[in-house]
Amino acid sequence: MTTSTERNLITMDIGVFIPIGNNGWLISENSPQYKPSFDLNKHVTVRAEHYGLDFVLSMIKLRGFGGKTEFWDYNLESFTLMAGLAAVTSRIRLYATAPVLALPPAIVARMATTIDSISRGRFGINLITGWQRPEYAQMGIWPGDQFFETRYDYLSEYTMILRELWATGRSNLKGKYFQMEECRMLPTPQTDIKLICAGSSDQGMAFSAQYADYNFCLGVGVNTPKGFVRSAEKLQAEAAKSGRAVGTFVLLMIIADETDAAAFAKWDYYRAGVDKDAIAWLGTQAAADTRPGANTHIRQASNATSAVNFNMGTLVGSYESVARMLDEMATVPATAGALLTFDDFVKGVEDFGTRIQPLMTSRRHIDPAKEHA
Repeated sequence: MTTSTERNLITMDIGVFIPIGNNGWLISENSPQYKPSFDLNKHVTVRAEHYGLDFVLSMIKLRGFGGKTEFWDYNLESFTLMAGLAAVTSRIRLYATAPVLALPPAIVARMATTIDSISRGRFGINLITGWQRPEYAQMGIWPGDQFFETRYDYLSEYTMILRELWATGRSNLKGKYFQMEECRMLPTPQTDIKLICAGSSDQGMAFSAQYADYNFCLGVGVNTPKGFVRSAEKLQAEAAKSGRAVGTFVLLMIIADETDAAAFAKWDYYRAGVDKDAIAWLGTQAAADTRPGANTHIRQASNATSAVNFNMGTLVGSYESVARMLDEMATVPATAGALLTFDDFVKGVEDFGTRIQPLMTSRRHIDPAKEHA
């Protein structure tokens, strides 16, 4: 049992999964409707930094789900967006997402080094193997459905090349998927480039344990802040085998208001407007990988009965209730942080900074005087 004294000593990083795609993470006709832009993402990121949040992460989506809301049909590109954000921030950490089928590792290594220079050492990468075949088939670069089976072997070689280039400025790796011929890259980064993966399968968890610094997972259920415990425990079991320290970032949606009743009224309204056509597309793509246990989180996310928010863990309630649930989440061992989405990102970041974070014991290390400087 965690004592009150121990809870007061627990800290947890907070990040924002910034709205690089239209309408954020709510697949609903009733949720706020907007297109992505640099100005929107700059505003959210600068305000997150203002309130002392620790990092922002941008995804990459190369083809959306359509439907009445044209969900994720509008998307910015992750690395160029984060390069722009690096130039207008000074403290917050920045993570871009690399679609490894579309970008060679030596190019990603050089882009990362460039943004590391722009940000003065605040940059990291989220690596994705790609689970939605049409994203890559539309460009003629889908390697075939056998990739579902071999993608983490591919990613392992890819990551080894990144690490070699960043550490030594060269790679001569001869693998099954990559044949490097005295590949060179200078300068090298000024700091260690942190890597994130979102592995949920056995293969994915094993990869994260061996190569990543963090693994992020979907939270589970509504107002079940410890619903991700099994994923966190599975990751730590794999990390113990590799002898490495790997933390869990938990992806959550926050829907907060003055009272629990007001927050749930919004949640029910969003659910009532679910874009069924977009979710049907999501489900079809998730089912393309037929291996047992494959795409667990994507299949869960596409459950048509409740996929208005990808079935990600959602904290719905008053500002006080959300603060309490986030603190409860922080007590799960090896929880490195929470990666937050909001129904309304502009208002959500403000509400978090002014109404939720000041109530959290796991964020007591944030100095209000500094955050408003």
